[in-house]
Amino acid sequence: MSDLVSVVVSTFDRPDALGAVLRGLSRQTDRGFEVVIADDGSGAATLDVIAEWKVRLPVPLAHAWHEHQGFRAAEARNRAILASRGSYCVFLDGDCIPRPDFVAQHRSLAQEGWFVAGNRILLSRGLTERVLSDGIEAENWGLLALVARWPGGVNRLAPALVLPLGPLRKTAPSQWEGARTCNLAVARADLDRIDGFDAAYNGWGLEDSDLAIRLIHAGVKRKDGRFATGVLHLWHPESDRARLGDNRARLDEVIASDRTRALRGLSTLVAADAHG
Repeated sequence: MSDLVSVVVSTFDRPDALGAVLRGLSRQTDRGFEVVIADDGSGAATLDVIAEWKVRLPVPLAHAWHEHQGFRAAEARNRAILASRGSYCVFLDGDCIPRPDFVAQHRSLAQEGWFVAGNRILLSRGLTERVLSDGIEAENWGLLALVARWPGGVNRLAPALVLPLGPLRKTAPSQWEGARTCNLAVARADLDRIDGFDAAYNGWGLEDSDLAIRLIHAGVKRKDGRFATGVLHLWHPESDRARLGDNRARLDEVIASDRTRALRGLSTLVAADAHG
């Protein structure tokens, strides 16, 4: 695939982590991409980081923002999708540092009719604080550097390995469990087919599972991005899960149906913008 890739980075009021993620994106070996920040209502400190990196990044950087009204990551990502220009979207959380081959690996795995679910290494609270306070360039850590921090600093090592799994990447085409939009890639045309993320998920949890299930309902299969696309996930406090029960009920409805379209998706935002 030689087309433009859109890396959609979701964030909310964590400018130090976002800066580390953008630094990782600035060091990509593949430069055929743009970055679009999906901002769930961050304040001035995040705006300053984005302004700084807009000058420093060797690729275009756009910013899609809406007012903060609770956890609305699904809608924020939809706004970023609408602001993007690429034919392929790679979703990355604003606390997940990509290694230099992240975009190149996702590009190499891109295939029509498949979405790619990657994985992550979780950093401990203490190691996360040191990475952010000292400006440690964790994106450059190789396997030996991670081994030196395991156990205690990182939870596992396998996502740092790069292995040519070939056809083994297609052994679970209908498995939605474990597909998370902290590291997931899908063609823009397939996002349009299912009308993007479902903004009916208001509050933390399961909007990424909903997306994966509807993609599978639409005939888009899952491809395993492990041992290729692993990212370094910075520690953060657990999010408020007060709405998780409501979101679980929404997800159960999608699982039991064959619905592919979001209840409140990309077209909802387009219609709202058209009406002013």
